[in-house]
Amino acid sequence: MSAPSSSATPAHRAGFACFVGRPNAGKSTLTNALVGQKVAITSNRPQTTRHTVRGIVHRPDAQLILVDTPGLHKPRTLLGERLNDVVRTTWAEVDVIGFCLPADQKLGPGDRFIAKEIAGIKKTPKVAIVTKTDLVDGKQLAEQLIAVDQLAAELGFEWAEIIPVSAVNGDQVELLTDLLAPLMPEGPALYPEGDLTDEPEQVMVAELIREAALEGVRDELPHSIAVVVEEMLPREDRPADKPLLDIHANVFIERPSQKGIIIGPKGKRLKEVGVKSRKHIEALLGTPVFLDLHVKVAKDWQRDPKQLRRLGF
Repeated sequence: MSAPSSSATPAHRAGFACFVGRPNAGKSTLTNALVGQKVAITSNRPQTTRHTVRGIVHRPDAQLILVDTPGLHKPRTLLGERLNDVVRTTWAEVDVIGFCLPADQKLGPGDRFIAKEIAGIKKTPKVAIVTKTDLVDGKQLAEQLIAVDQLAAELGFEWAEIIPVSAVNGDQVELLTDLLAPLMPEGPALYPEGDLTDEPEQVMVAELIREAALEGVRDELPHSIAVVVEEMLPREDRPADKPLLDIHANVFIERPSQKGIIIGPKGKRLKEVGVKSRKHIEALLGTPVFLDLHVKVAKDWQRDPKQLRRLGF
């Protein structure tokens, strides 16, 4: 009987990994770095992710579907409660939980709150990802890695891996994929090669506009902005080699007083939002775009179930 061949190809694996962490822990930036393209909006304002963006990483041996959840936090509004529900539902359905903890911030009550929640999800492997390592020195990083290890020990569970990464510099991003792949169940790819996300294009376009609108606005605005793309239609009567996509979108805020902040003096700010988001939308869709933006007031929408539904939450 011939000896079994040692070059047997390992089975292909495919599954879902979910990044959790308190707001602004670097989850979206990490998703984008692993996928190699912008699929999640990033902002230095906490609490900017509202949809479960799935980024898809294709490898010869595995396919990782990355689920990006909103940061779990103590909710103050109905929107906050809904976001937390989204997070918990997601955790229950994934193959691996990646807990993102920034290297430059000491572990706080928010991290303990989340660690306690995931400790209750017994069967799912948990990987600690220490993000933003480019912001600290070796000593600080070592202290954070020890603290993260102890956090799990205190709560009676073990990390499958603890890995420091910098999504900004690309340090260890590839290694993170190498560590996540074996934790996925065996099985064929779940998405066709070339797909980078399963978000509907309209949702992604709305998110890119919202990201641009969030930049540079004062602290009271991040939660108050919602964007709805009303329509996306190819412009008629254009030659095939010069297509143009018309996108009409509304930027909703909660109070009339916020309108001026978004529009800016003589409409300057809104124009900048349009220019900036159009560049990203064109890169995403691969086609020239005409973007028509309007700012509207939806009074106290974060607390109103009917308006939340209308705005897609």
